[in-house]
Amino acid sequence: MCGRFSLTGDLDFYAEYFAVDEVVTPALEKRWNVAPTDPVYVVAERDEKRLLGTMRWGLIPHWAKDVNERGQINARVERVATNNTFRDSFARRRCLIPADGFYEWGPHEEGRHPHWIYRADGHPMVFAGIWAVRQDHDTGEWLRSCAIITRQAEGVVSPIHDRMPVVVPREAWETWLDRQMNDPEAALDLIRDVEADVLMEHRVSKAVNSVRNDGPHLVEPAEPDTLF
Repeated sequence: MCGRFSLTGDLDFYAEYFAVDEVVTPALEKRWNVAPTDPVYVVAERDEKRLLGTMRWGLIPHWAKDVNERGQINARVERVATNNTFRDSFARRRCLIPADGFYEWGPHEEGRHPHWIYRADGHPMVFAGIWAVRQDHDTGEWLRSCAIITRQAEGVVSPIHDRMPVVVPREAWETWLDRQMNDPEAALDLIRDVEADVLMEHRVSKAVNSVRNDGPHLVEPAEPDTLF
């Protein structure tokens, strides 16, 4: 976790929701089945401005040998401040990653089955993220990539899976994004609270298993003939 999520809000909606100073990306297509290496919206800070842009999901650190590798889609909160792949990004390049909700596969008698997990109030989930930038030495192009921080699952998620995304509360957004705030312990303090009590879930069709499938039907409660 987290390995798939949905991202269907309009660019203008996210710009207003996060009160960004500047939008630095064209709009992405609505996606109900975002998968690793896909582009995703990211809110980050540059030159003391809050920007809304896009990055590839799957963090590739600046020292990685291959810019085309999948990268790390998740970073465990328990070691994000100390792991070689993540610690520089956690200290200086934190971000917010919006989502409608995420999918997780839970155990059932008939095998693992996907669940859709989302906020009961209809607001976007705001994942704690980190990002990195690496130059492709062959083309000279810069790749910005990101990872979602995860933690031990609680609430409705815990019976389904042992991990869940870390959520950044609204009152912590400004400090979380502040690149001058490079104290790892202070950053961890911002994301210790869990908003698991605002989450709901239901089983969905196994159609989400394939990254080729997309559309709003993926988040609908599964009909009996689509459970297997």
